Amino acid sequence: MGAAIADYFHHHKADRLRVFSSQFDEDQIPVKQLFRQFQTMPLLERTALQLAEGKILDAGAGSGCHALALQEMNKEVCAIDISPLSIETMRQRGVQDVRLVDLFDETFTDTFDTILMLMNGSGIIGKLSNLPTFFQRMKRILRPGGYILMDSSDLRYLFEEEDGSMLIDLAGDYYGEVDFQMQYKEIKGDVFDWLYIDFQTLSLYASEYGFTAELIKEGKHYDYLAKISLS
Repeated sequence: MGAAIADYFHHHKADRLRVFSSQFDEDQIPVKQLFRQFQTMPLLERTALQLAEGKILDAGAGSGCHALALQEMNKEVCAIDISPLSIETMRQRGVQDVRLVDLFDETFTDTFDTILMLMNGSGIIGKLSNLPTFFQRMKRILRPGGYILMDSSDLRYLFEEEDGSMLIDLAGDYYGEVDFQMQYKEIKGDVFDWLYIDFQTLSLYASEYGFTAELIKEGKHYDYLAKISLS
């Protein structure tokens, strides 16, 4: 993704960013969408940016579109990503505080009032089994009164029958756990885990680890924005 972002920034166009998964057919991400401005962002994202307060962490910032929108609102934001090319592109685009760091890196000890996890931001968690580690990490970097703004999708619609019933193997892995791999030109990334989580499951895990999850807004297609605060 970093190579695609850098290419689009420098040349104002990019090849296909291909997405592979063992669970789905091949798909692609329109790279131009990663450079969208506030006015063309989905309502869930615009709502999250408006709700973000204090010192804000933009986790998995990509091209920096959310960080730049926050700066235009005169909000303080730190953008992090694990892609060196994304980091360099964000710097060149004018994001003021950019760090090459993983959200789960224990050496990253800054604290924040708002943690933004957008564009199916729950995906960074990877698997349901990583949620305890995720919430413990959030406790360390959230300031008192702080909160997480996260969007995700409930993939149950992929398993719904015409009569509204669902065909899900309850003995198998959680249905929102997906593996992905991306390819841009000849550059192929590693396979990675990505978590889509329904709000009820998110809320149950949050309460178990001392947080309260609030459903802020629902999108048009099983997607939603949640605010997760320390109880």
